[in-house]
Amino acid sequence: MNVVLLEPEIHWNTGNIGRTCLGLGATLHLVEPLGFSLDAKEVRRAGLDYWDKVDLKVHKSWTDLVLSVPNEQGLRFFSSDGLQDFWQAPYEPDCWLVFGKESVGLPAHIKEKFAAETYRIPHSDAIRSLNLSTAVGIVLYEAVRKQRARAGRLPSRA
Repeated sequence: MNVVLLEPEIHWNTGNIGRTCLGLGATLHLVEPLGFSLDAKEVRRAGLDYWDKVDLKVHKSWTDLVLSVPNEQGLRFFSSDGLQDFWQAPYEPDCWLVFGKESVGLPAHIKEKFAAETYRIPHSDAIRSLNLSTAVGIVLYEAVRKQRARAGRLPSRA
């Protein structure tokens, strides 16, 4: 499983997402430009002492990322104006979950090209969108849940 953050702006979100990826065995891909330095203590603090263990890949551009994806059919996009709910997304073990930057989400050209692969997390009209790290957590855990259910391994109980 791969989580892609397109031009993330907020170090706290990226650190939290990195920790979630590590906890679920996902690779975190960051597409530049970043709104912060990866050397910033705030990123490491948000990722706690786990940050150096995160499977992290940094890509110079969207084009560079796409060139590293073995099959564009594995791309899944998440936006507040997606056409379908995230529960409907087909989550394969090698899919790429793509999220836009905090301030504006996914670029229009990506939403247009991949409209059929763009999903939303339902929420009330009282808010524009969910926090990026919350959204990634919701989607990533749903993807893992679906994979485990397909494999006949329901999530264990605490």
